[in-house]
Amino acid sequence: MNTVARPLERALALARKELYAYINSPVFYGIAIFFLLFVSIWLFYFQRFFALDSATLRPFFAAFPLVFIIVIPVITMKSWAEERKLGSVELLLTMPFSEWDLVMGKFFSSFIILAIIIVLTIPMPLSLLPLGDFEAGVIIGEYAGVLLLGASATSLGVFLSSLAKNQAGAFLGSAVVLLIVMLINQLTQTSNLPLWLAEGINFLSLSFHFETFSKGIIDTRDLAFFILTTVLFLFLNTRVLLFRKWS
Repeated sequence: MNTVARPLERALALARKELYAYINSPVFYGIAIFFLLFVSIWLFYFQRFFALDSATLRPFFAAFPLVFIIVIPVITMKSWAEERKLGSVELLLTMPFSEWDLVMGKFFSSFIILAIIIVLTIPMPLSLLPLGDFEAGVIIGEYAGVLLLGASATSLGVFLSSLAKNQAGAFLGSAVVLLIVMLINQLTQTSNLPLWLAEGINFLSLSFHFETFSKGIIDTRDLAFFILTTVLFLFLNTRVLLFRKWS
């Protein structure tokens, strides 16, 4: 058990330092306000929640994949790009930390920031509960899906940050890639594609795997997809660090 606890403790120790720095930055408050305004405007203006006359929060959770396209690149863009710009990546690699320790530390700090922002949205559905017969289990399932989607997208953003030379490049690269993987499944709904191609496109889409969670259903296949993609992007991140270490 200690062999598992030590790497986790090292990763959390690395994450704690970056987390404190981020929370004390005005960027955190700016992106949190943007997030809350976006989901509120989406629900009440674009989705016209009160005109739906239905006790469901699916229109609310439909906003999360869209807002993640902007928010997650902002959160993850400085993870490695800033270290590379300052030349401190080499210093980190000489410290008594494994590549997994460093990658998990970056991932935890970014994901915790995202989780805090997601938690800030909870008062909104709570304020709507008295207006209808909402199912608590469905809302919990929807939030579980949001966190899993956020974990997968965050690991992708941190990985892309390790490939970028600066924060601007990391932001643009992550925003473009997330735009594609979030919305690519729209092609299957608007185009008459062969079944095998449509299924392949849907499989690559993060928002497609989020759809079952947005209905309050926890599908083990989509759960496995989010977990495996998160681990995959973290693993690729360690390979980038190893390449830099020995190049």
